Amino acid sequence: MAGKNTNLPAPSKIRCDYLFLSFVAALISLCSLLFFYHHNALMLYGDAVAHMNIARRVFDSRTPGFLELGTVWLPLPHIIDMPFVVKDWLWQTGLGAAIPSMIAYVAGTLGIFRLVRALASRTAAWIATLIYMLNPNLIYMQATAMTESLYLALFIWAVIYFSEFVQQVNTDPQRARRLLERCALMLAASMLVRYDGWFLAVAVILTALFVIWKQQPKDAAVWRGFISLVLLCGATAGLWLAYNHGAFYDAMAFATGPYSARAIAKRMVGMPTYPGQNDPRTATLYVLKAIRLNMGEGASEYILFTVATVALLALLYFARRYSPWLLLWVPLPFYILSVAWQGAPIYFPQWWPYSYYNVRYGLELLPAIAVFVALGYQLLQNLVPRHISAALAIVLVIVSYISVWNHAPICLREAQVNGRARSALTERLAMELSHLPPNSTLMMSAGWFPGALQQAGIHFVRVLRESNHPEWDIALSHPAVAADYIIAFEGDDVYRAVRLFPKGLQLVAIIETPTQPKAFIYHSVR
Repeated sequence: MAGKNTNLPAPSKIRCDYLFLSFVAALISLCSLLFFYHHNALMLYGDAVAHMNIARRVFDSRTPGFLELGTVWLPLPHIIDMPFVVKDWLWQTGLGAAIPSMIAYVAGTLGIFRLVRALASRTAAWIATLIYMLNPNLIYMQATAMTESLYLALFIWAVIYFSEFVQQVNTDPQRARRLLERCALMLAASMLVRYDGWFLAVAVILTALFVIWKQQPKDAAVWRGFISLVLLCGATAGLWLAYNHGAFYDAMAFATGPYSARAIAKRMVGMPTYPGQNDPRTATLYVLKAIRLNMGEGASEYILFTVATVALLALLYFARRYSPWLLLWVPLPFYILSVAWQGAPIYFPQWWPYSYYNVRYGLELLPAIAVFVALGYQLLQNLVPRHISAALAIVLVIVSYISVWNHAPICLREAQVNGRARSALTERLAMELSHLPPNSTLMMSAGWFPGALQQAGIHFVRVLRESNHPEWDIALSHPAVAADYIIAFEGDDVYRAVRLFPKGLQLVAIIETPTQPKAFIYHSVR
């Protein structure tokens, strides 16, 4: 077992480490943004397009306001994105909404270094940081409007503050209280980014209660910190439930509404069940495979995951001073439960059904893999010379990540495969829409292909869409008087409205692409 970390570096050396890491992470982030922008890869994920358009419609809409945040997706990423999508060019290119993800990537990198350096050697901290910072899938995801980078940063910093709280709970109760309150702030923010944060908050609250009960601190300040933790997390959950109740008349609309994962799964009547549905054992196998595929490809997929797993077992048996790091594994049970019972399947090409879907879920375990591989190095240096164990760790990282780049990051491949057909229809529809008169109004179910409006540069204030109540509901029975142009997708509400009330509408264009619903553009001749 490694001894306590007593040889702490001078503050000047710590500052140099942080400055250097900030510079390198920012440089990687910027270069990757330029690379993926040049290759038109920023808006391959339909979710990325949706995130930036939700942010845009809060102020650019017929019914502007925070009710435009909608439900299902949590609001904080969209609120953060808002200042960056005000300028049309940043909105249309997708560059604006990538900025918060890039900042979060740098913050997460610094967080990994701080977390490991607090309990382990400087070399171990650098190994963990390199594994996190250089992960090819994270490098791609942080250049998009997806929420993974932001959530991981908040997750890491919540664990940092909790780990430091555990170290201070008896020696400095006042500082322990402040650390627990900072942890609560990170948890509250994470709860407004991804639902993983809700599961994490429960795990942290229960763990904090256990630590306080076991340590029995004499100062009541620690208990005040714990109460703040519970109240803030509870208030955050209550705020989201109240918003859903007020806006959609159902506090659980995000979980049971028509756009929730569970509702989508129920609509797939007659379809075969997905792997892991109501089967936690198979769900576990698929989640573990997704984790490995985010760390390596081919035979290399097992390297970092295996080292991290061995280090985890070592911690449980004889390195318990690192126990706060166990919170980094909380996403594992969360995603197993989500796959098994929450209608959140994972597909990858190696196993049936040989496709791509939600493979990015495996990226949520990147902090755990990074930190526990570094822990493996920390423990191994008791058995072999330090320079040999460090060199071995670096070689393992290089081999793993070269295998990822050789195959292309699986998160990028998922976006390319699933976004290719959607992008083709989006681009053709955007071209047609860009030819419409600049002051004309449109009616469209914009949740289907919002990227078409975005690429055409059409402000949402010109578009009557499904979030514009009650005008939208009225327009479905009088589409010809609702707007100058009506865009209908085969099977959507507008398509059905046009079939029921065709009077006053003239078909001007049909856009067809393989595997996607047809798009129809009608001109109102009222």
